Amino acid sequence: MSAKRRWCDRLLLLAPLVLLVATTCAADGFLLVVCAPGYPGSTAEAQPAMDALAGAVAEAAGWSPDALSAAYFETEEGGLKALTAPDAGLALVTLPFFLEHRAALGLEPELQAVPVGRHDLEPWALVAGVGAVSTPADLDGWTLVSLAGHSERFVRGVALGGWGALPDGVTVVFSGAVLSSLRKAARGDAVAVLLDAEQTAAVDGLPFSDELEEVVRSPPLPVSVLCSVGDRLPREQLEAVSAAMRALAGRSEAADALAGVRIERFEAVDREALDRAEAAFAEAAE
Repeated sequence: MSAKRRWCDRLLLLAPLVLLVATTCAADGFLLVVCAPGYPGSTAEAQPAMDALAGAVAEAAGWSPDALSAAYFETEEGGLKALTAPDAGLALVTLPFFLEHRAALGLEPELQAVPVGRHDLEPWALVAGVGAVSTPADLDGWTLVSLAGHSERFVRGVALGGWGALPDGVTVVFSGAVLSSLRKAARGDAVAVLLDAEQTAAVDGLPFSDELEEVVRSPPLPVSVLCSVGDRLPREQLEAVSAAMRALAGRSEAADALAGVRIERFEAVDREALDRAEAAFAEAAE
């Protein structure tokens, strides 16, 4: 037998071992934690959609169905607890959550998610009663309600920092139930509401919308960010899952999975917009 033939036979014998090593990480399985504080749904209600998303990503990556699982948390506390688990390798979180917990959790942005029917970057808008607010100083003694209220630094620095410094007398309140707050603003109470783009678009449909006005908008910002968590996943696996998630929008078999989580596509992070948000967030702490 020639040396060349012996070498080829040796490669054939090694092939199954090489394949085993290449798929070990995917076979071990890891968790995608999805957290959107204050948004609708619960962990139990969202689980079928999470299972469908994880299955679609695993299929696109060429992994076994049990290589990736996903779970949704509608509270900040729930998301934080889930992200402490050693198998939590990825996080899909809102921008306020990302900025608030990036340093502590070691979150590193990989992709951004674009919601169905919306834009890749969207502003937040401050809404108050007509004629009630024109400068930040007018909010002294007021209550400011927002889905982003769990991160006061985001509200003050990222969403409204370009408008000016909010007075210390503003009370920032976290709430997803903004309709009652908008009613209070419309009737002249000292209440303003910071809305995301989807909520802002819905204001015109309210029966009391004529009593409300948009005071100021933030710069366009990513809506949610897909992040790696610390160094729990090797770079080659991160690259594989990122490529799979970016490919979902072009796969007909993944359409239902994306629709179930109201995401149109995953795309590269807009670094300029994200860097701007991080700088404003850091400045708000000074």
